[in-house]
Amino acid sequence: MIQVGDQLPDVTLQEYSEVEGNGCSIGPNPVKVRDVAKGKTIALFALPGAFTPTCSAKHVPGYVEKFDELKKAGVDEIWCLSVNDAFVMGAWARDQKSGGKVRMLADGSGDFAKATGLTLDLTARGMGVRSQRYSMVVKDGKVASLNVEGPGKFEVSDAGTLLSQVRG
Repeated sequence: MIQVGDQLPDVTLQEYSEVEGNGCSIGPNPVKVRDVAKGKTIALFALPGAFTPTCSAKHVPGYVEKFDELKKAGVDEIWCLSVNDAFVMGAWARDQKSGGKVRMLADGSGDFAKATGLTLDLTARGMGVRSQRYSMVVKDGKVASLNVEGPGKFEVSDAGTLLSQVRG
């Protein structure tokens, strides 16, 4: 499992864009994790799936709500990762009104989850292999803090916990 001090994996995620700009075309666009994280402080959180109850009711809304505070504390970007495709993540971003605040990044094949060792096997529930619920502060591509939830829990990966870690 990825640890504090480790570099983020060298994988490519996908991000759905509804408008063209900043060199991004409409539709899914590649996000090379190591390149994009370079020189930035990122509040990254991951969860089992888009449109799932805890993720939609608590996890994403908390980061949208704390956006201004996280920015003031020195966070350059907020990333939400899930093992879903870019189209689902784009639709979820619209539903959560996260545009301009939280980058909804698709880990469609679970490459990031596998590379970090933070997978969650939900095949018995018909959902395949997903990501565990966790959050981390990333500074210049390296993990500065890591908060992994216990099974079925939502206690340490919330925006408030990460904000306190960013503030130090």
